[in-house]
Order: sequence, then C-alpha cells, then structure tokens
Amino acid sequence: MNAYEKAIKSLWVGRATITVQDGALNPANGRTEPQERVLAENLPCRISHKTITSTVPSEEAAQVVQTVVLYIDPSVEIPEGSKITVTQHKVTKDYERSGKSAVFTYHQEVPLELFKGWA
Repeated sequence: MNAYEKAIKSLWVGRATITVQDGALNPANGRTEPQERVLAENLPCRISHKTITSTVPSEEAAQVVQTVVLYIDPSVEIPEGSKITVTQHKVTKDYERSGKSAVFTYHQEVPLELFKGWA
C-alpha cells in the first residue's frame, strides 16, 4: 500500500454491509419468496454529507438538498438495488445506490440515498 492509498483509507472510519434481495423457494407453499442475502459485511468505508441550498431567487423558502456519498474500496461490487447499511460515528443507517459509481485508483465514490424499501 503506497502513502496516497494509506492516507485515503485512514479516513475510512465507517463499516458497510451490502445486502441484496433475491428469491428462495418456500417448501411449505411451493412459491418463490423474496429474502435478503448479505453479499459483504464489515467493509471499511466513509460516508460524506453535503448540503446544497438553491440560489434561485423566489418568494418561497430556499430548497435544501443533502447529497450522501459512500467512499469504499474500488474492488467492492455494489449491484443496483442493493441495500447498503453503514455504521459511522456510532450511527447506523440504511442507504441504496442512487447513481453510477465513480471509480478511481484507490477508491470509488457511490452516490446514495436513504433506503425506502425493496422495489
């Protein structure tokens, strides 16, 4: 690990669990029913929050939007529709991927939004 990679990863104070939903056959009724399956857990990561306030002049209150970005190792595959549970600074929240990841040499940046439930 070079100094640049070590510096980036030293900021990763959170832990992530990647969960997907797939089907499993229920022998009691013969139906395929949805169930959660953990792909990976306890992955070092970091969540970053950025609040953006609209600057368009209007008579209404300014619109405030918060963006959330997950910083994680570039080798981690996060399928679309996954639930990403992140614990950072003793706070645990469930997120879902909301856009395409930006992959760099030593990390990837994954845009997130709060998890609203399985589709």
